[in-house]
This record gives sequence, C-alpha cells and structure tokens, in this order.
Amino acid sequence: MMAAEPPREVFFEFITIGAAVKVVAIDAATGTEVSIIGPAAAAQADLERLAFAKLKARLAREAAKPHI
Repeated sequence: MMAAEPPREVFFEFITIGAAVKVVAIDAATGTEVSIIGPAAAAQADLERLAFAKLKARLAREAAKPHI
C-alpha cells in the first residue's frame, strides 16, 4: 500500500476575461505554476480541481526528469 502524499500549499489566482476565466495554480514550495482557461460560469471548486490536477501532473513530470 502506498503512503498518501503530504498536502501541498497551492495558491490560486482567478482572472476573468469576458466570458472566460483564467485560473493560475502556483505550488508554494517550488514556485511552479500552471494555468487553465474555463468558462466564467463554471464553479470555482471545479476550476481549482482542474488546475490542481494539471499542477500535480507538471510536478510529477519534473520530478521524473533526470537532473544533470
């Protein structure tokens, strides 16, 4: 059984652009950031969940990279 990941501190920034909203997710520990764009009418929790999933995928890719 795998141990659960420790919780990450993540900051979210919401920028409304007309009928869309840009959501930026920033990992506090590494400063890594990703962004998504979704409909402004979407639930904030859904947009945060999507941005957080993209951030986790990015952090996993970077952790898997060989460091030279």
